[in-house]
Amino acid sequence: MPELPDLPVRAALDEIVGTLAAHGTAVLVAPPGTGKTTLVPLALGAASPGRVVIAEPRRLAARAAAARMAALLGERVGATVGYSVRGDRKVGAGTRIEVVTSGLLVRRLQSDPELSGVDVVVLDECHERHLDADLLLALLLDARAGLRPDLRVLATSATVAAERLSVLLGGGEVAAPVLRVQGRAYPVEFEYVPPLARERIEQQVARATRIALADNAGDVLVFLPGAGEIRRTAELLSDLRDVDVMPLHGRLAAAAQDTALRPGPRRRVVLSTAVAESSLTVPGVRAVVDSGLARVPRIDHRRGLSGLATVRVSAAVVEQRAGRAGREGPGRAWRCWPEYEHATLPAYPEPEIRTADLTRLALELACWGTVDGQGLAWWDPPPAGGLAAGRAVLRALSAVDDHGVVTERGRRMAAVGLHPRLARALLDGAQEVGPRAAAEVVALLDDDTLVPGIDLVAALRTLRAQRPARWEREARRLATPATPNPAAGQGSRSAGGDDPALIAALAYPERVARRRAAGSSSYLMAGGTAVTLPPGSGLADAEWLAVAVAGRDPGQSEGRIRLAAKADEQLARTAAANLLESVDEVDWRDGDLVARRVERLGAIVLSERPLRDPDPTLISAALLRGLAAQGLELLRWTDEARDLRRRLDFLHRAVGAPWQAMDDETLLATAETWLGPELSAACRRTDLERIDAGNALRRLLPWPEAARLDELAPERLEVPSGSRIRLDYSADPPVLAVKVQEIFGWTDPPRLAGGRVPILLHLLSPAQRPIAVTADLPSFWRTGWPQVRADLRGRYPKHAWPEDPTTVIAHRGTARNAHRPT
Repeated sequence: MPELPDLPVRAALDEIVGTLAAHGTAVLVAPPGTGKTTLVPLALGAASPGRVVIAEPRRLAARAAAARMAALLGERVGATVGYSVRGDRKVGAGTRIEVVTSGLLVRRLQSDPELSGVDVVVLDECHERHLDADLLLALLLDARAGLRPDLRVLATSATVAAERLSVLLGGGEVAAPVLRVQGRAYPVEFEYVPPLARERIEQQVARATRIALADNAGDVLVFLPGAGEIRRTAELLSDLRDVDVMPLHGRLAAAAQDTALRPGPRRRVVLSTAVAESSLTVPGVRAVVDSGLARVPRIDHRRGLSGLATVRVSAAVVEQRAGRAGREGPGRAWRCWPEYEHATLPAYPEPEIRTADLTRLALELACWGTVDGQGLAWWDPPPAGGLAAGRAVLRALSAVDDHGVVTERGRRMAAVGLHPRLARALLDGAQEVGPRAAAEVVALLDDDTLVPGIDLVAALRTLRAQRPARWEREARRLATPATPNPAAGQGSRSAGGDDPALIAALAYPERVARRRAAGSSSYLMAGGTAVTLPPGSGLADAEWLAVAVAGRDPGQSEGRIRLAAKADEQLARTAAANLLESVDEVDWRDGDLVARRVERLGAIVLSERPLRDPDPTLISAALLRGLAAQGLELLRWTDEARDLRRRLDFLHRAVGAPWQAMDDETLLATAETWLGPELSAACRRTDLERIDAGNALRRLLPWPEAARLDELAPERLEVPSGSRIRLDYSADPPVLAVKVQEIFGWTDPPRLAGGRVPILLHLLSPAQRPIAVTADLPSFWRTGWPQVRADLRGRYPKHAWPEDPTTVIAHRGTARNAHRPT
């Protein structure tokens, strides 16, 4: 092997090779720029009789690593060192070191769990926690434990995430060895560039880039979240003189990527996504401008929206980005946020497995033979909810059966190497429009950054006219698995104007959408989510849309359509046939029952007509919903009914079980019990209004305690005068309002609820005016009565007011001769 460059990892190569040979697994922690991605595989290849496979999280990193290693050997890529990524492969008969993407190695494991001919697997940049990389780690360890105990596995990381990795690689019993290599970094100074008022992120980054060019003599590496921001920032910097502004992201053609990774004749500004954070080196960089943003996959299960979200990067990523400025000499890093915000950054990136769409992972697990991933060694196990949602999508696509076992169709979908939705669109769409036409649309759906704009048909027309190499190559690749018999050629139809809408609808049937109102830009998708069509889309006259991409802007209640095609009802019925249903519905609408037979496409109503003889159970359920919406006051409440409800509620509070609570929430929850017969006979609001609530409530009286209702909570109470006076149970405790003469001689008033609760006496004058309130009558006679008596004697002189009412017979009238006043 030729002399290797003097990078920090070179001194540790013998130790790394020896440790891996002795233990079978190991973890290498080394920062970017130390040579771990290139020198370590070369050393392992020289010491291994079989092949060395390096798994990279990104296609760009895989190609760049292979090119660098081949250059160090003085060979072309495809000789000793090769690479394989989706749609691009350069390997030969003599290739012994192969760089692949994590997703591609998962597919190889599925077809060959023993990885025949492979001696060593290097899992590079494990700390980035991409979904495919986490899945690959779990499957690889499972295969090693059961089939290939001799397979050596080296995991590399640029951060201190080594402890958990070493435990996983060691099988949970004895941790794998951890080797550390220190980098040779030059000092980096930091500057903060807060945004100006109403300044977009592209404008802020362009301003910071101009500052960096003025204060620094080297190239500038700029980190932006995505290709759109890169394009807009490049436009803002297009007036720079003697400076080459070039993009770097995973969607670029290979030649453009290679150009960004080579030194140029002039100063350069490299506008990059997260691909430049690790795994590859951008030469000549002495300054970094960091937007502080990254684009990561997110799934909103409730709204059925998935895609990429722009988030703040973590502190670990910020340090890694800044370190790019200190590779070749002292550097500076400009951070596009206020300095005080730096302390609020999350420590590490959120693992994709916690937040991303897990449909593809669920399919890979089903192909592996473990539906829920149990028994695998996960860095972080997939969340149960996300995995269940993924399996539900797979069942709808017929990729797995009702038990989660993969079907033959599911295996064919997985072999395509796309998201299962796109694989379904490719395979089923090929039967409708032909393999080539379906492949062209799917290649666009898989990379919606190829052409700007919202109109899918217009975008496809542009691609077919321009035929960019990357899209053309991917469409050609996808046409092969889409053809059941490659010799048969095209399918039944050639590509036409409706083809993009059909393919998009096959991929996302729940995103077929219908305009919500005439002239509106708001559409309802079959999945139940409302989305808005932006102005200037060219689709404003469409009644139906096949929505391919939709997201939700912060603070907006509706989603935003980003890519769609005009459709019609027939296309929607074809693509989303599994969402079609015809049901009888009885709803409570506008204060009354509405019965109808409805044909739906998911949440979209296609047609409806009145239903003359609806199912009684549907009527009862709708009436209950009406009661919940309108309240129990819909029923007929007499004074006796209200009083009964208060008495029962009092017993519930005073005694408890078996006396039921009488609040609205409880009564509505138990309405089927006490309103059942009336509901079964009711058909409309007026029937509810005729129901005697008091009679219905008596069904809630517990047996045999019901016989004691009048004893425990009497409706009326007989007082010493012989009058039977109604108790007021709306108060707590219950109130007895009585003229004071009628309780003369009463020294021990009865208590309610079996002696638990006293009565609150509201004592009245002969004119029914309140004169005193007491719950302790004996105490009132002793201490309160003298003052009350004096007042009453002055106001009502014709009445007799005894000094000691306990010795006088109660009476109802004036009773002038009842006793001699003193």
